[in-house]
Amino acid sequence: MKPDRMTAIRHHLFGHGFASVADIARALQVSEPTVRRDLTLMEAAGEVTRRHGGAQIAQGSGAEVAFEAREQIALAQKRAIGVAAYQMLQPDTAVFLDAGTTVLQLARRLRMNPLRLRVFTNCLAVAQMLMAAPGVAVTLLGGVVRMQNASVVGPMAEDALTRLWFDQVFLGVGSVSVAGEIWSADEQEARLNTAMLARTGQRIILADTGKFGRQLTYLVGSVAGAQVVVDGALGPEWGARLADWGCAVTRCP
Repeated sequence: MKPDRMTAIRHHLFGHGFASVADIARALQVSEPTVRRDLTLMEAAGEVTRRHGGAQIAQGSGAEVAFEAREQIALAQKRAIGVAAYQMLQPDTAVFLDAGTTVLQLARRLRMNPLRLRVFTNCLAVAQMLMAAPGVAVTLLGGVVRMQNASVVGPMAEDALTRLWFDQVFLGVGSVSVAGEIWSADEQEARLNTAMLARTGQRIILADTGKFGRQLTYLVGSVAGAQVVVDGALGPEWGARLADWGCAVTRCP
């Protein structure tokens, strides 16, 4: 029963943010010592952060969490980034919106203020968000549905990209390392991200500051020369690094 119980704890934390041990125990109808033992194991695995008698999902974790839950992490920053990225869109062009939760905020903005665009995506949530937006023609890549990221991946999706070219690609990243490399927590996502970045004249990286200085498992490519849209909390050290790598940086208040 332990894996099911830990899954239930994750779902509770996804919905409530921070939750006390007592609240989790009541929701799961188990004892508080049982919850504490589970949280200890989950903290050791990097899945949660414990504080003040409770826990929350670990924002710096390399472990992937459900798309709906990750959408709520750093939500204010992601919304600001989405608004700034919207200003970069040009009517009557072809753009690719990937399956990142920050990119979804760009899609939300586009739905509110539609432009004449051809939008390609591998994200089910983005396609659903924009399918009724006036003037926006949406193409969803075919392939294998990856539940953890509400995305479409695999050889079929990668093959489709070889026959397409985009004016802009908007990519949400798992992490940007100190070496200036973009990384992902999933191999198939990484392969597709690499392919999409090779099929555009303008690479636009959307990332909140929590994504910088981290190392995940699968390499996507270099951030060098990309346009980077980030929240205003990015420190001067990272600003200097991005400048050295030839990145144009847009900071969102």
